[in-house]
Amino acid sequence: MSLFSLSSRLVISRLLTKNRTNYCQIATALRPKKAKSTRKEAQYFSDAKKVRTVGGKGGDGCVSFLQLWCNERAGPDGGDGGNGGHIIFQASNDVRNFNHVGSVIRAPEGGIGTAMDCHGKNAKHTVVKVPIGTVVRNAKGVIVADLGSANLMFVAARGGAGGKGNRFFTTDRETSPRVCEYGPPGEDLSYTLELRSMAEVGLIGFPNAGKSTLLNALTRAKPKVAPYAFTTLRPHLGTVQYDDHVQLTIADLPGLVPEAHRNKGLGIQFLKHAERCTLLLFVLDASAPEPWNQYQQLMYELEQFGGSLASRPQLVVANKMDMPESASNYEQLQLLLKQPNILGISAKMGHNLAQLLSTIREVYDRHKAKEQADV
Repeated sequence: MSLFSLSSRLVISRLLTKNRTNYCQIATALRPKKAKSTRKEAQYFSDAKKVRTVGGKGGDGCVSFLQLWCNERAGPDGGDGGNGGHIIFQASNDVRNFNHVGSVIRAPEGGIGTAMDCHGKNAKHTVVKVPIGTVVRNAKGVIVADLGSANLMFVAARGGAGGKGNRFFTTDRETSPRVCEYGPPGEDLSYTLELRSMAEVGLIGFPNAGKSTLLNALTRAKPKVAPYAFTTLRPHLGTVQYDDHVQLTIADLPGLVPEAHRNKGLGIQFLKHAERCTLLLFVLDASAPEPWNQYQQLMYELEQFGGSLASRPQLVVANKMDMPESASNYEQLQLLLKQPNILGISAKMGHNLAQLLSTIREVYDRHKAKEQADV
């Protein structure tokens, strides 16, 4: 006989279920246990690349006449040339950016034809792996391919066909042709490769706001940290892992300056980096005079750039709270900005970073749930 009544067992079961549900909903960020790399070379993230693709030249045909011991005029036997190779972009899970993609990609040429009807060897196609979600634009800026799933391919440049040998031109009237075809060159086209999504979280702020220091404190990335403006010229990426096996990528973007939408500073290049991030994390320097003006200027640049960039999910943090003048600025910042839950952190001292990671995950999960509901 059970020690608990039926009603008591139902209450206990509900409590356990409720506790288990709350536990599953709360994800804790795992701090990296592995030490950072000691290599001195900085690893940048390339989210856009201009490439020139050149297809392989077709092999030349051959002019040849067969001579046998019993028949010195056995007829033409020139073989055809082989086909040149294509340039193919293939979406793959093996790569994450375009650092491995060269500026000029050339496919091998086809083999030439030889005597005794020997055809030239067809060249192998050059397959270049690109990240999933790559958008390919031609020289005019028109989207010609969207590699949104694994193993999707796009033929960027076709190789030339192999030239015909003199055996091909044999007719009833012309039994001994002395002509052949040269292999035509392959296509020579230029493209721009762009990533539709670079990271889940993008750090946005003025130069020297502490974005690189924050990425250095949250992840195993090693961006350059220095006390002068425009330390970061290219995006750096780091990964945060949670205990429910979910990984979020954080991108340290170059600093934004006023009139960036008019291409001042890094300008349009910076705004395109930010456009490829799902969540925008505004990093404000709380020790600077009137830090709320930084947020207003940043929002103005995003709105002037157009598109849906200004309406992305946002999170505002006040960095450098370890400075003496930051406390009063932080209180005024909370009153003037309409953003809820403005976090005060210190990336240098490591204050309140655990709460920041939990808030990032909460906002990201809320955005994903909204996207699934809209679909």
